[in-house]
Amino acid sequence: MRAVRLYANQPIGTVPRARQLRRDAPKPERRLLRAFREALPAYKWRHQAPVGPFYADILCFAEALVIEVDGDTHADCEARDASRTAIIAAEGFRVIRFTNDDVMHNLDGVLSSVAATLADGKGGVA
Repeated sequence: MRAVRLYANQPIGTVPRARQLRRDAPKPERRLLRAFREALPAYKWRHQAPVGPFYADILCFAEALVIEVDGDTHADCEARDASRTAIIAAEGFRVIRFTNDDVMHNLDGVLSSVAATLADGKGGVA
């Protein structure tokens, strides 16, 4: 069983930074988080939670699943995103990435994909 990670074990400034990221969250992130909480209420969804040196856009800690919502700025950053995914995976989390466009125009497909991943329950990177 995974130990609960406390903010007390995080570097100074983690809580204010997470709060700021939540306040400044883009519309697709907010929309997806709301959809998860409505469509998959059995799971606890965290928003901008610290994972290693990063903040996961959306995290289901019990299922060790990180959902990343990539905006336009990620188009030219595939290597950086792959490195970030590898670091998060090394922390014991599966990572799924969706684009803002996926979330805004194919929300049902995104929810289905995440539900299938949760049902699968296997570790590793998706």
